[in-house]
Parts: sequence; C-alpha cells; structure tokens
Amino acid sequence: MTFTLLIVQIVLTILITIAVLLQKSSSIGLGAYSGSNESVFGAKGPTGFLTKLTFTLALVLIINTLALGYLYTSENKRSVADTITVSTTGEKAPSLPLAPAGTDAPAAPVTPAQ
Repeated sequence: MTFTLLIVQIVLTILITIAVLLQKSSSIGLGAYSGSNESVFGAKGPTGFLTKLTFTLALVLIINTLALGYLYTSENKRSVADTITVSTTGEKAPSLPLAPAGTDAPAAPVTPAQ
C-alpha cells in the first residue's frame, strides 16, 4: 500500500509541476506553447481551469502525503534509537596518545623588526 501511494505521490508531483508551468504569468512561461486555448476552455482561456486543477492537485498531494506518513509510521513501530546498544562493562573511551617526553612545543611566531 505504501509503495502504491509513493508512486501516486510521484505522479502527482509531476502533474502539479506541469499545471503550474502551464499557467500564464507576467513572463508568460510555458503557457505560450499551449496554442489557441480559448476555443477549448472558453472565453477566459485556461486560467480558470488551470487554477482549479492546480488547487485540486495540491489538495490531493497533501492528503496523499498525510496518508503516506500515517502508513509509514504504523508499519515501522521501532525507532533507530532502539537499535543502539549501551556498553555496561565500564570501559573508558580510548584517549589520545601523549606526546613523547622531552619534545618542546613550537615557538610562537616572531614579528619582524622594523
């Protein structure tokens, strides 16, 4: 069921992207390539139709996302944090090796005399 809803989610995202790109904007966008839409969609053109289509697709996308989230959490009852094992042996974390005795720290840089 989750796999089917995931495929529907991908198809919905592609469809909503196409619907948004076909809408007429100030720079016309891809709506210029749709041809003579006035005969198909009425006197106003596709603006009313595409707006309603975009709204409907967005609503279905949100509902599908909520359904996917619900089904995924109901299928997976365990968390990743449940798989963490805690060591109870009392071992300390490994420390960095100390510098060998007798080595001097580097000198601070000297400013040039003027």
